[in-house]
Amino acid sequence: MDRGARAGDRARRSRHHQDHPEGCSSGIRVDRGLTMQSQGKIVVASQHYPPDTSTTAAIMAEIACRLAAGHEVVVLSGSPGALPAAQTGPGRPRVVAIRNRMAGKAALVRRGASELLFASRTFLALVRELKRGDVVLTVTAPFMLPYAVAAAARLKGARSALIMHDLFPDVLVMAGLLKPGSMVTRTMRFANNLMFRALNAVITIGRDAERPLLSYAGMRRNKIRFIPNWATIAPGPRPLSPDNPFRKAIPARFVVGLSGNLGFTHDPEIVFEAARLLKGEADIHFLLSGWGIGFARLKQLQAAANLPNVSFVARVEDAELEAFLAAANLWIIPYRKDVAGVSVPSRFYNLLAVGRPVVLVSEPEAEAALTVVENGLGWVVTPGRADQLAEAIRAASRSDDGAMAERAVKAASKFDRATAMNAYAALADELLRNPDLSEQR
Repeated sequence: MDRGARAGDRARRSRHHQDHPEGCSSGIRVDRGLTMQSQGKIVVASQHYPPDTSTTAAIMAEIACRLAAGHEVVVLSGSPGALPAAQTGPGRPRVVAIRNRMAGKAALVRRGASELLFASRTFLALVRELKRGDVVLTVTAPFMLPYAVAAAARLKGARSALIMHDLFPDVLVMAGLLKPGSMVTRTMRFANNLMFRALNAVITIGRDAERPLLSYAGMRRNKIRFIPNWATIAPGPRPLSPDNPFRKAIPARFVVGLSGNLGFTHDPEIVFEAARLLKGEADIHFLLSGWGIGFARLKQLQAAANLPNVSFVARVEDAELEAFLAAANLWIIPYRKDVAGVSVPSRFYNLLAVGRPVVLVSEPEAEAALTVVENGLGWVVTPGRADQLAEAIRAASRSDDGAMAERAVKAASKFDRATAMNAYAALADELLRNPDLSEQR
């Protein structure tokens, strides 16, 4: 049934990410050459969609709304609750609810069972909804969903595209949840070969994703499209102000920030160890706000050590996000090793948008690290090396490179939402014009 008619329990839904607003955005520049109606419709399959406020939900809503400017768009959503007003009315996607119950991230077995059930229900819904010549777009959340989408599209003679936010099982191996040579890992890689062969396009948000993708026999370079995410805060330097409500209680001159979700791919210990190494430097203070298992771990560590240079702030509301990001002199994004090609931090672009340098913990070939080095936006630190992180923070606190803020804002301006939306529209048009699946990309 249509999701607009359903009332759901929004209280159980996490306010998962602060970097993306809900709903269809106004003021997006639309390339009118890409809005001509084509044969077939577009189906967007996503477990996360408004009223869910996660990053994935906001991104998929933006894309669905942009595609609806020129096509019939149907969204198969796993997020219960009434749609925001911006998501309803003429010219908006038609949203259909897929019954879904998600367990917490720590409850891995229950979560896996729930995701499998959601993927199965979505497969059945797609079989009912898709016709030959249609296009279905999905995302790697949950990781089982793309398999169902690729299979349903193949069965119904539709075209399929995957937005790859995370590469599985690589992300699970990186997080230490799977062994590289385990039966589960090998089974998932075998399934990936079949899925990538069936998919018509794979959208990457990082240039570093191409290498691991091409390691699969079913993948070819001409299927890969690079469409990076975008800053959701208007790029422009925000001056440091002692009146900033998030700085008032901090006596230190230099504030190091950490914000957002810390999941399995992040390393909270390296942040805390760097804070411990710098606890004797009164001018440097750590301001932490976020959620996820990584933040739970940070709070455990702080409860035991009670470092004087560490402060926690409750999850920041969307209306206060800009002020919060402007409160720090420097921002940390701490990944575990082997992040390259596996995950890209969406929060990265908003940190640049407010004109702040970053310290990125990752391999140098990762997408965000490439952007930092190419544009002179901060420091890249080897994963697991808390001493290097502490030294980078110390160097940043002594730096007088005022041009770095300008470079950050300039870099953020390159990641434009309208450009990304038009790229998605162009890809959808291309797939709709080529309904004959006998000629795979």
